[in-house]
Amino acid sequence: MESSTGKRFDVAIVGGGLAGVVALAYARRAGLGAVVLERQGRVGGLWRDLPAWQDIQISTADWQLGELPLQGATQPHILANIEAWVEHFNLADGIRLNTPVQSAREDAAGWELATPQGLVHARHLVAATGAHNTPVIPACPRTGSTVQEFHSSTLRDPNLLNGRDVLVVGGGASAFDLLDLCFQQGARRVVWAFRGTRWFVPTRKPKQVAGSVRGFARLQASGMTAEQQSAAIGADMRERYEKFGITDIMPTQPFDVLRDQLIPGRPGMLEHYAEIERHHASVDSITSDTVALSNGQRVQTELLLWGTGYGIDLSYFASDKIASIRTLDELAARCGCIFRSLDAANLYFPGVGLDGIGSSPWAYSLLCRTIMSHIQGTARLDEVAMGHKLNHFDIVNHLAPRDPASYPPDSWRAQYRDMAMNTPDERPYPIP
Repeated sequence: MESSTGKRFDVAIVGGGLAGVVALAYARRAGLGAVVLERQGRVGGLWRDLPAWQDIQISTADWQLGELPLQGATQPHILANIEAWVEHFNLADGIRLNTPVQSAREDAAGWELATPQGLVHARHLVAATGAHNTPVIPACPRTGSTVQEFHSSTLRDPNLLNGRDVLVVGGGASAFDLLDLCFQQGARRVVWAFRGTRWFVPTRKPKQVAGSVRGFARLQASGMTAEQQSAAIGADMRERYEKFGITDIMPTQPFDVLRDQLIPGRPGMLEHYAEIERHHASVDSITSDTVALSNGQRVQTELLLWGTGYGIDLSYFASDKIASIRTLDELAARCGCIFRSLDAANLYFPGVGLDGIGSSPWAYSLLCRTIMSHIQGTARLDEVAMGHKLNHFDIVNHLAPRDPASYPPDSWRAQYRDMAMNTPDERPYPIP
């Protein structure tokens, strides 16, 4: 089916990043008429925009599914993996490049999407523009600032850090990456300001080893409850914080698999921990070459690196209720059954299922398969908000009773338990 001429797609997919490409693959598999609308001239989404040094938080075996190639863990490798999905499933003819969606509004039969090339109509809409698509930089006054500022997503040339005084701001994965990068690149002085910190796994192993989620999968498959998982992982991490002498940055709240991610440690950050000037504070203002912090300290610096994460931009929706959503937690609270919008009919946000513990391609594959099953009428998605993160094989446990077409009732439990317990750590999971 075409569009714009009065015909209507079964499903339109906004965004040609990993989620959009995976959604198209499963729409094609389900025999649905589908189109991806991508604003850029090539697929890749955020991974096309990120600097080449950016990498994944998990092992390459966890990221890769089936035989789709993945030669490494950094941005060029992940981008090539997304392009491999397009080639493997022959998706190119279903992707409209240079086609930004200017507005998305409900109509009598589904959705009407305005693009520079005309209107696109569809019965269902998958918003695959990501749950982290807008860099967040906290507002602060600047007076005659000479400080160079970069968000973690815009630092193209890490060599800029060599021999320089650097202030890193933030307490999560992006800030940990930037601290590691400072030492890799030979920064002269490293200052770190954070309001609070996220849990991570202190280790001297490389991120792509420490970030394996296979052990977590085995905890899930063994029958441990979320509370038991949290207690076991939390005890291990507290022991590691004490071993590495970094209890001063241990989060104050207990680790909770329903709230927290499982972030791998950063060897360089830990090796040079004593050299980092640490401030439990946020940035108040920047004047000339000096950054004033909320704890009253003033830091002279040449570079300020914002490791302050991402928000969501849904401004292309005509509905104010949807367009005003700014954070993943807000979006998750407005979705039932993980990803089904509670604010509009026939609207799905697969990115909501991404932010827990696990693998992006794995999560997107499971979610998009069930979205298409629901569109076909062979799955029944409830409208109950989760209220917490759903991790890895818990996605399977949640979707299986609601999607018997994708999860045969007499065999799915044994199949996925065997997969979680017995797949070798170095072998990718099969494409669902």
